[in-house]
Amino acid sequence: MRNFFEKLNNNIDNMKDKPVIKSLNITSQVFWNLLLILFVSLIMLTLFAGGAGAGYFLSLIDDQKAYSQEEFQNTIFDYEETSGIYFSEGEFLGEIPAELERKERSLDDMSDNLVNAVISTEDEYFFEHDGIVPKALLRATYQEVTNAETQTGGSTLTQQVVKNQILTNEVSFDRKAKEIALAMRMEQYFDKEEILEAYLNIVPFGRNSDGQNIAGAQSASEGIFGVDASELNPAQAAFIAGLPKNPYTYTPFAQGGEVKESFEAGLNRMELVLGNMRENDFITEEEYQKALEYNIRENLTGPTESSLDDYPYLTNETQRRAKEIILDDLLEESDINLEDLDEEERQEYDMQAGNELAVGGYNVHITIQKDIYDAMQNAIASSQWFGPDKVEKDGEGTVQEEVGAMMIDNNSGAILSFVGGRDFNVQNLNHATQTRRQNGSTMKPLLAYGPAMEKGLVQPGTVLPDVPGEFSNGEGYTNYGGGYEGFVSVRKGLKESRNSPAVRTFEKIVNLDHDIARNALLDLGFTNVAPAEPYPSAAIGAFGTTVEQNTNAFSTFGNNGEYNDSYMIEKIETKDGEVIFEQSPESNEVFSPQTTFLMVDMLRDVLDPGGTAGALPGMMNFGGDWAGKTGTTNDTRDSWFVGFNPNVTFGTWIGYDDPQTIENYHGLSYGARTQQIWSDMMNAAYEADEETLGLEDQFEQPNGIVRQTICGISGKLPSTRCQEAGLTTTDYFNEKYLPSQSDDSLESEPFVTINGNRYLAYDSTPSEFTQTGVSIDEDLFDVEEVGEYLPDDWDNITPDTKAPNNGRTPSPVANVSYNNGELTWSAHSDNDIVGYRIYSDNGSSIGSVQGDNTSFSIGSGSYFVTAIDSVGRESNQSATTEGSNQNDNDDEEENEEDSDSSDDNTDNNEDNNSEDDSSSNEDNNNNNSDDNSENNTENEPNDNSEDQNDSGNGNSNDDENEDSAD
Repeated sequence: MRNFFEKLNNNIDNMKDKPVIKSLNITSQVFWNLLLILFVSLIMLTLFAGGAGAGYFLSLIDDQKAYSQEEFQNTIFDYEETSGIYFSEGEFLGEIPAELERKERSLDDMSDNLVNAVISTEDEYFFEHDGIVPKALLRATYQEVTNAETQTGGSTLTQQVVKNQILTNEVSFDRKAKEIALAMRMEQYFDKEEILEAYLNIVPFGRNSDGQNIAGAQSASEGIFGVDASELNPAQAAFIAGLPKNPYTYTPFAQGGEVKESFEAGLNRMELVLGNMRENDFITEEEYQKALEYNIRENLTGPTESSLDDYPYLTNETQRRAKEIILDDLLEESDINLEDLDEEERQEYDMQAGNELAVGGYNVHITIQKDIYDAMQNAIASSQWFGPDKVEKDGEGTVQEEVGAMMIDNNSGAILSFVGGRDFNVQNLNHATQTRRQNGSTMKPLLAYGPAMEKGLVQPGTVLPDVPGEFSNGEGYTNYGGGYEGFVSVRKGLKESRNSPAVRTFEKIVNLDHDIARNALLDLGFTNVAPAEPYPSAAIGAFGTTVEQNTNAFSTFGNNGEYNDSYMIEKIETKDGEVIFEQSPESNEVFSPQTTFLMVDMLRDVLDPGGTAGALPGMMNFGGDWAGKTGTTNDTRDSWFVGFNPNVTFGTWIGYDDPQTIENYHGLSYGARTQQIWSDMMNAAYEADEETLGLEDQFEQPNGIVRQTICGISGKLPSTRCQEAGLTTTDYFNEKYLPSQSDDSLESEPFVTINGNRYLAYDSTPSEFTQTGVSIDEDLFDVEEVGEYLPDDWDNITPDTKAPNNGRTPSPVANVSYNNGELTWSAHSDNDIVGYRIYSDNGSSIGSVQGDNTSFSIGSGSYFVTAIDSVGRESNQSATTEGSNQNDNDDEEENEEDSDSSDDNTDNNEDNNSEDDSSSNEDNNNNNSDDNSENNTENEPNDNSEDQNDSGNGNSNDDENEDSAD
C-alpha cells in the first residue's frame, strides 16, 4: 500500500513540471488537488470495503468442511444408494424407489434440446464461469435486500448441485456463502460436462403421471411424456427444463396423478424457455414457432404400472413414516422449527428428507408380520361382503365401498398388520392411516364411560335415563331407530349401544370438569382436538379420526389401561449397520386397572346374544377372551368394529370415500357385513400365525374389584322397599367407589290403576280403590314424565305422577246385565275412573271392583252399578238389572205368577225411580258443587301432556341402537 502512494506522488510531481500544468492558476490547482483527494479516498474505501467483505465472507464459511475431490465424488455422484425395507422377521420386502423416483442417465444419453434448454434458462454462462456469476449474485442480493417483486435468482447450475446434494435449502447468508465456496471448489475438480450431468440427474421435476415425485431428467421424460430423455423434442425439453424453478407449481399432474385442470403457469414457463433458446440460437425461428404449436396436454403420458405392485400400501406407508423421521433429524441438525417455515420452505425440506431416504442407503426395519399381512390382503381381495359401487355425488363417476383395518400389539403399540384399501391403483390413499372418519359408537367407551368410571361417576350397574334429549345448543339426539328403554344400566346401554345414556354420562364428566374429557382424548392418542372440544356429540361419535388412532385407543383396554403410541418403524440403519433411529415404546396410564377391567367386562357383553355384535362369535374360527364395540355414524355413512383380546387389537372400518349411505347387501345388514369382514381377516390371521394372537390368554381381574348388590334405581345400597320391589341388581364395582348410603329414592304410596297404568292416588281417592305400592323420586332423574319411560320389568314401581282428573262427575255406567251369577257392564269412557261400586236395588252396598274390572260375581237379585273417579266422585246409578240363577222350566202357573209379579215390580220401580231420581239428582248436584269447589282449590295435573317426540337427528352424528344382526 505504501509503494502505491509513493508512485502516486511521483506521478503528480511529474505532472506539475508539464507546461500545461504550470499555466494553471491557483484556483485550478486547488480544484485538481480536490479531485486527487477524492480519487484516493474512493480507492481506499473500495479496498477497505473489499477487505471487510472478504473477512465477513470467510467468517461465514469458517465452519464449512473443505471437501476433497473424493468426498465430492461420493456425495454428489453416488446416485444409486437406495434404501431397503425389511419385515419384522428380517425378510426383505423391497427397495424404496419412489417418494422421489430417479433414474440415472449419462449426459451422452440426453437430448441436446434438453441440455440447450437448461443452459439457456438456468445458467447461460455455464461454460464460462468458475462456479459463480458475480453479476448475477449482486443482482439477486439487491433484489433480496430491496424485496423486489421480481426475484431472478443468482445460482449457477454448480451452485444448485451443491445446494441439492450437500447443503440444506435454508434461506440465509451463511448457507449462501458456503454454497458459493463449495461451487467454486467443485469447479476445480470436475469438468463442465460432469457437473451438468450431475444437475440433470439430481434436480427435482415435480410429479409424474402416477402422482409420484420425480427427480432427474430421465424420470421426468418418462413420467411426463412417456419418452426417453434422449428423444425429447424442443417443446418437451423446454417444458421439462422450466420445471425446476417451481416444480410443484409448474407440474401438470396433481398429487393423485390426475392431470390438473389448468397448468398454465408451466406452459408460460415453457414459452419463456423456448424464447431463451431462440435468443441463444439453439433453435431457429421455425423450430420456435413449431414448438409453440405443440400441444403439451395431449402428449402427456398416462398412468404406468407401479413398481410397488406387490406391496403398494405398505411401501408407501413405510416411506411416509421413515421420511418423517429423517425430516425430524434434518430439522434438528439445522436447529429449525418446522412451524417457523413457510409452505415453500417446508416443501423444500420435505423433498430433501425424501431424497435422503431414497438415496441414503438405509435399511428400514418395520413391525409388520409378513404372513399375517399377506393373509389379510388375500382375505379382502376375495371378500364377497362388500356393498355395491355407487355413483359419486357429483355424478361424474362411481366409487366403491372401501375398507381400512389395523392390528396393533397391545403391549408395545407395534403395528402388526393393516389393510389400506381394496385397490391402491384406484386411489393412492391409505384408509387405515390417512383418512379421518367419524367413529360412531366406538367412542362411547373411550370418551363417555371410561373417563366417567375413572372418576367414580358411574359403574356398570349405574342406571341412566334412556329417553330423548337435547344437547346444550338445543339440537336433539335420539337412539338409532328411535326406540327407548326408559332406564338402563351402563352395562346394558353399552351392550345395546344406546345414545342417550352415553350423552348423559358425558354430561356428568363435563359438569365436573371439561378438561377430563379433553385430556382423555389426548391421552388416548387423538391428536386433532380443538381447544373447545370435545362437544357432547363427540360422545356418540361425532369426531373424526383414523382407523389407526381408533384402534390404538382401544388397545389401551387390552393393555391394562396403559396407552402405547402405535408405530411401524422399528429401526433405521445406515448401510454400514449404524442405527440412526430405534423405537423405544413408552407407556402412559390412562385408566386404572380397575376401570379397565370393568370396561373389558362390559365390552365382552357386546359379543353376547342381545349385544350389537352378538352374531360375531359364530363367524370366528377360533376362541379366546374377546371384547369389542360396534360403531355407526349418521345416515350409516361409516360402519366400525374394534375387537381386542389381551394381546392384540384389531379395528375395521367400511364406507365410501365420497360419504354415502352403506346399504344392506346380499341379505346382510351393514353391521353384519362389517363384522363378517372383520372376522374373515381375523380368521386369515389365525390361519397364518395363531401364536401372535395369543388366544390362550385371559383378561385377569385385578385387586380392588368386588361384586356388590345395589338398588338398581339409585345405585345405592338396597333398602327394604327396593328389595320388596324387586329392583336390586348385582354387578362388579371398583372397590374405591362402592356406595356407602342406603337407597332413599323409594316411598310407599297409595296408587290406583287406570287403563292398565299406575298413578298416585289423591287424598280423596276412596281407599277401597287404592293399593299400596312403591314410587320413585323423579328428582333423581333429569327427565320429564318419568312414568312414560319406566322399563317393562319395573312393574312394581308407581310413577311419581298423580292420576288423571277430568274435573267432572262420571256419567252413569251403561249396559249393566246379569247372567248366571255374573254381573257385567261396559267400561266407562272417562279417563279417570278408578273402579266401580255395586249396589242392590234398595241402595245397599254389595261390593266394589278396582281399575279396569267390569264384572262382579253375585247371586240372583236386582242391582245397579256406579263409577268412581280418581278424586272420589261417584256417578249416578246405572239402570237396575234383575238377575236369577233358575235354569229349569217352571210350570205355566208359576210363569203367570212371575209375570204378575213383574208387572207389580215395574209399577213399583217406576214410582221408586221417580222418587229416587229426584233425590239422587239433588244429592249429585250437591256432590258436583262440592267436587267443583274441591277442584278449584286443588292444583291437579292435567292429562294433556304429550309424549316427547323424537327430535330427529339434530345431532351431527346420531348413532345406533343396533340389534344383534348389526
